[in-house]
Amino acid sequence: MIKILIKSTRITWASKNFNMYLLALTYAYFTQLTIKNPFEILGGLALVSVLWGALYTLNDLTDIDLDLKDKRKHERAFVKYSLDKKFILYFIFILIFVVFLISIFAFPTDFTIILFLMVINQFIYTVPPLRLKETVLAPFFSTATNSVLRLASCAVLLGNLFLVPLSVYLFIYLAGMGTYFMYKSKSKKASLVGFIGGGVLLFILYSGNMNLFQFTLAILPSFLAAIPLYISLFTRENYMTHLADVLYHQVAFVFFFLCILVIIF
Repeated sequence: MIKILIKSTRITWASKNFNMYLLALTYAYFTQLTIKNPFEILGGLALVSVLWGALYTLNDLTDIDLDLKDKRKHERAFVKYSLDKKFILYFIFILIFVVFLISIFAFPTDFTIILFLMVINQFIYTVPPLRLKETVLAPFFSTATNSVLRLASCAVLLGNLFLVPLSVYLFIYLAGMGTYFMYKSKSKKASLVGFIGGGVLLFILYSGNMNLFQFTLAILPSFLAAIPLYISLFTRENYMTHLADVLYHQVAFVFFFLCILVIIF
């Protein structure tokens, strides 16, 4: 049972958290901000990752009936293995409770508020009766909003929410929305959002809100991983989606983590 529950947290998907923390840290590095709390940042990254593990488990719990009908999701923990929903709920509650207990007593208040916003966003996205996942609002409250909150959680630990320029927050929001459309096989919408996001990225680079080194560290690996995901909209869907997952959630994961360690220490 424990193995199934741990699998449901999608541990390697913490790459999304590591990616956003690395991006925020590059702004600290290039503004020559002295990072006086490296262990707090690593602790915050760990809390965010554990929290999202619990929220992914919640997502899989509320999606069981749909996932059973989707051949692409036959490897999901609660599809492959049967588990009492009561134990799943206990597991989710314990993880969320521990995360907030630590955050409230050991981390800044604004960091805890952002964690709370993550929970609220995921609840309204996936839990009935709102369950925005099944409405036209889904792209706005899924990966897009979550990516911005991940980025903001690191920025506040660095002492300034706006250490990261607003234009960069906008780009991350659009990139998250584009990824959502690609995973949902909506090629036209993914292309449109990708085009707009590309325009915002060009503005960011031209205006100096991000330099090429930051782009290479934090954006390029994500972009490279997204290429097979985009190709999956047109051909070899299962293979290309799997390749994108491996590139981002495993290869890039290690790269992001090593870069974070170099910057904060």
